[in-house]
Amino acid sequence: MPHGDDLDQRFNELVSQMDAGEQRRMRSSAKKGARSASNEGKEHLPGGPGRRRDAGRPGWETPPPRPRRRAGRAWLAGAGISIVLAAAAVLVTMRPDLFRPSGPLPGDPFELETVDVAHPFAGSPAEKYADGIAGFTLPEAKALGGLTKKDVAAGLERTRELLAAAYLDKKTVLGGKPEAFAKLLHRDQRGWFRKNLADKEYATRYMVHSFAPGSVELTTDVIKVNGRATLGTFKEKNLRGVSVKLNYLAVYAVHRPGRALTMMRVVAHETGEIQLFRQDGRLVTWVEDLGASVTPARCDTEDGFVHPFFDDSPPDKVKATGKPQDPYALDQPQSDDCTTTEAT
Repeated sequence: MPHGDDLDQRFNELVSQMDAGEQRRMRSSAKKGARSASNEGKEHLPGGPGRRRDAGRPGWETPPPRPRRRAGRAWLAGAGISIVLAAAAVLVTMRPDLFRPSGPLPGDPFELETVDVAHPFAGSPAEKYADGIAGFTLPEAKALGGLTKKDVAAGLERTRELLAAAYLDKKTVLGGKPEAFAKLLHRDQRGWFRKNLADKEYATRYMVHSFAPGSVELTTDVIKVNGRATLGTFKEKNLRGVSVKLNYLAVYAVHRPGRALTMMRVVAHETGEIQLFRQDGRLVTWVEDLGASVTPARCDTEDGFVHPFFDDSPPDKVKATGKPQDPYALDQPQSDDCTTTEAT
């Protein structure tokens, strides 16, 4: 088997026999293969905490925590790559200079892929999402569930504020105390939320999006948001009112501290339910259920924080399973396990 310089020489001879168009096609395929090859062994990388809990109501038995609902990342290799292209992928990965032409080819300058930190959402569905709180679109208020249109409008506005505090507040997102969210909770939930932020059995930190302290820096302060909410009614014991079902995506551009070129997108799929009702003459906005699946993030942590999974992160102790899912799909079925997703 040829080695070292012999392999280089034979490969250069092969390339020199191709016309410019064929070289362009091969380089393009090789670069795609190189990205897959560089991620070899990273298939089914697990994702991170997506645990949630029903909050319960004062004087009622607090429901048990729901199973964790996590999402991970699967680096998908292209199927059917020929031996020649597979070899080219390895060469481009190890020796990119071999594929650089001695002179520019017409209409196709050779460029190695770079991280565009100035436009971190470019090329992804998030590029077209709204910025920040504008993405938390809510249905038009109407009289429903025994509430007036004015009550429902007020409850929806508080819902938007709660979502912004949970998923957009910079202090919360970077792992600080989620006081912005706590202050918006009903007084009967506020103390419970604060007391259990670091609970070993179930941390209420899972109700908000918080990267583990010191694990990331935001590449941009812009957080992209897309999704919807639907209105319905509920009736439980002596209460009736409006149920607001939530289904949103929040996309964060982050990188390792001080290392901007490690930038990647982290997608949180937020789902839950907010209930609006009147109690003792007052309008109540109650967080019945709130949580998110996050990718790419670790599955082997239980502290309520999101631990992002970078290319150079150590292997996860929890194996992700299932068919890779699209992290930007709002309507795909959610899993209670550590699952895989496509790249973000």
